[in-house]
Amino acid sequence: MSISIPVIDLSPFRKGTSDHKKKVAEAVASAWEKIGFLVIEGHGIDPAEGSQLYNSAMSFFDLSLDEKLTVRRPRNDQNRGYIPYGEETLARMHGGNTPPDYKEVFAIGPDDFPSTEYYTGPLAYPDFASNLWPIEPVTLRSNMLTYYASMVDLSRLLARIYAVALDLPEDFFAAKLKRHSSQLRLLHYPVPDEPFQPGQLRCGAHSDLGMTTILRNEEVSGGLEVLTPEGDWLVAPAIPNTFIVNLGDLMMRWSNDRWRSTQHRVAIPETDKWSESRRLSFGFFVVPEYDAMVECVSNDGSPAKYPPITVRDYRTNRFTAGAGLQPTDETLS
Repeated sequence: MSISIPVIDLSPFRKGTSDHKKKVAEAVASAWEKIGFLVIEGHGIDPAEGSQLYNSAMSFFDLSLDEKLTVRRPRNDQNRGYIPYGEETLARMHGGNTPPDYKEVFAIGPDDFPSTEYYTGPLAYPDFASNLWPIEPVTLRSNMLTYYASMVDLSRLLARIYAVALDLPEDFFAAKLKRHSSQLRLLHYPVPDEPFQPGQLRCGAHSDLGMTTILRNEEVSGGLEVLTPEGDWLVAPAIPNTFIVNLGDLMMRWSNDRWRSTQHRVAIPETDKWSESRRLSFGFFVVPEYDAMVECVSNDGSPAKYPPITVRDYRTNRFTAGAGLQPTDETLS
């Protein structure tokens, strides 16, 4: 049986009655159970925000390597600043050993937060590490922060939908995003200038380790592909004024494996389409409060498959592995 990524309109949940909310939540839950990906429309985000950020981001990635390296991330465990080609191999999060992902990245986290113990104490690192901002283009910071704020609002809307789908109080997950450390990553896949190495992809096959991911997709050769339950790679759609959303490993665990966190990749472009294959996507990775306890939720009476664990303990070493280092906590492998 063939499977596709469903398109779901969120506007009935945003504006509707409890019955309307339930129908949207049921559609989202069905997508999570079947494939772990969906496309959302009716999200309420001004499309101009994405267009403005796209232009600023392209201007940044057009800079010389030396200029971009002035805001290079200080340490591999920080998802901040510029990450050049060769420093990420996401397949390692699943035990793979491929050549580096053929991409470069600029990433930020929360930019304005209180100087209290939660945000500045030893447990806050690296979730609340400082952002780095380039001098040029001057519009990048404001456009990123505007888009980031909208993604925070959208992530809280999705969190409410997830709670309704699991028969929980509507604010169950959204409450755990009050002190979030979500990340916005500008993912640039340049036109190839040399043959790909054997086994190399623009982004290796992996699943995301957080709660959920909201992606602004771009349709070019060598784009996002999703692994179906049948083992086929399905090209993800790029529909104007929509976002692709996928479930993360953390949320799969939270749902007691009722919902799927699905592997995906960014394929290499066909050789005759290299000149048209430049791609830029925005990934917003939703990360709950680091001390939030993840306890399996089961609304069908099945026993919990995993013991409780904090968000911090679950994700720290998974990110470390993706950055090219070695995990130290066996519970995260």
